[in-house]
Amino acid sequence: MFWEPIKPLLSQVEISPKPDNQPVTVQFIPEGLEVVGTGTDAVVVRSPSLPQIVFKVYTEGRQEARDDEYDVYRKLGNSPYFPACYGVDDRFLVMSYEPGLTLYDCLVQGVVIPGTIIEEVEEARRYVRKIGLNPRDIHLKNVLLQDGRAKLLDVSEYGKPGDDGRWDHLVQGYRMFYPYLEGRRIPMWLIERVKGAYYDQVKGEFSLAEFGRTFLQFFQPGKR
Repeated sequence: MFWEPIKPLLSQVEISPKPDNQPVTVQFIPEGLEVVGTGTDAVVVRSPSLPQIVFKVYTEGRQEARDDEYDVYRKLGNSPYFPACYGVDDRFLVMSYEPGLTLYDCLVQGVVIPGTIIEEVEEARRYVRKIGLNPRDIHLKNVLLQDGRAKLLDVSEYGKPGDDGRWDHLVQGYRMFYPYLEGRRIPMWLIERVKGAYYDQVKGEFSLAEFGRTFLQFFQPGKR
């Protein structure tokens, strides 16, 4: 296994879970590794000696989640819409490093999100369903804009039933409201405020049109 020289460093990674489905707390990353991203079960790290590879290191007690995600990657196979998964080890998955901006980053930086990205994610979802998996938990932070194409990250929930509806609402919101936002830099505090309000309201009777209009006031002419 080509990652054997990195295993001693990976064994030193210290992370702990947080309640309420929040990203893990990163307590220690040894010199020679850098954090690429964090999730609710794991941290993703990278070594300069293997720049095209990342390691998704799971918290203690999450071996089943690691194995489930590895199984999803095996079923996805060689698809251009997802990272490659090269293997599984004691605490981690070994995957391809995928550069690019997340859709969340695009909103913050004012980078235009083309409509083709939405269509490509829809195509990826159709593929996932075709092979018997469930494309759920797709949101702004796990879709990359990569050389003008879509790349989906974090397939950990594709083996679970149900649909949280977030992507469908994002698509509707894109079509209804993104023309007012295109090219504008949206502050993180506002994105987080919208996200919090969405989670509060979506559990009851929910109108995306009314919800979106509530926040359009922040994008009147002259406001940035």
